[in-house]
Amino acid sequence: MKQLSDQYKKTNYSRKSFLSDTVKLAGGISLLSVNNFAMAATAGASLKEYTVQEIMDLILKEVPGAPFKETVDTLKSGSGDQKVAGIITTMFATIDVIHAAVKRNANFIIAHEPTFYNHTDNKTQVKDNTIVEQKATLLTKHNITVWRFHDYCHALQPDAISYGVAKNSGWLPYYKQGEKLLELPAIKFAALIQHLKKSLGIAHVRVIGDPQQNCQRIALLPGAWGGDRQMAAVLQDKPDVLIIGEASEWETVEFIRDGRLLGSKTALVVLGHSVSEEPGMEWVAQWLQPMLPGIPITHIASGDPFTWM
Repeated sequence: MKQLSDQYKKTNYSRKSFLSDTVKLAGGISLLSVNNFAMAATAGASLKEYTVQEIMDLILKEVPGAPFKETVDTLKSGSGDQKVAGIITTMFATIDVIHAAVKRNANFIIAHEPTFYNHTDNKTQVKDNTIVEQKATLLTKHNITVWRFHDYCHALQPDAISYGVAKNSGWLPYYKQGEKLLELPAIKFAALIQHLKKSLGIAHVRVIGDPQQNCQRIALLPGAWGGDRQMAAVLQDKPDVLIIGEASEWETVEFIRDGRLLGSKTALVVLGHSVSEEPGMEWVAQWLQPMLPGIPITHIASGDPFTWM
């Protein structure tokens, strides 16, 4: 069986080529938008304006079963009636992302994860939280609407997050919708780690495993699935490697460590929550662009919150 690195060369163009093609594509889209706008202006027409609610409704039409009766995907600031000047997709609507949105005149942030530090964005969960108050004030000051796109994002077909990670990793030929297990050509664990770091733009990862062990069966669970589901995936699928975003160290991490001491061959890669799901929100920006001609849509990575010392 050929090595995975050879497969990548055949099945995916290089990251430099990807970036180059993306720039060319973006340039083409921009030029097309300008030309269309000029033609419309000549005819006395104009590009359609969208409100936040109209854009949300367009997205929900693509989600099976939407709208959901219970979901955390609600507005965290702003209003559904607000006219949208520009859209930012990201993992977390951090202070840096908010400032970047202001510079781009983008007033609609679509964030995958909470804005106010808990699952339901309850601003009063911690009494007198001055950080929450300051962040809410900043969003109000700049008239920015934030919508969480989590439950619906995962309900898309394919799941936008896992698809985006598989896409950026060069693993789409091995990706199957609704399945977390990927069957890859054999690769050493050390080489797999380096590939993940390079393809996903991650500086550091945490691992448990033998660098020289061969890996083919990969369980891909970006983000925070929770210890129960992470451990269940190992027991049910028996992967060579479990790739996750984050885990409680007293749950999955110790399970993997003890498992290996008892004869299990499953290794572990902890990418980090934000960076593990960011490719999905990058793909969401690409997915939205043809749906909303004339509206600038930009992905801004919220990035790894940690500094490694």
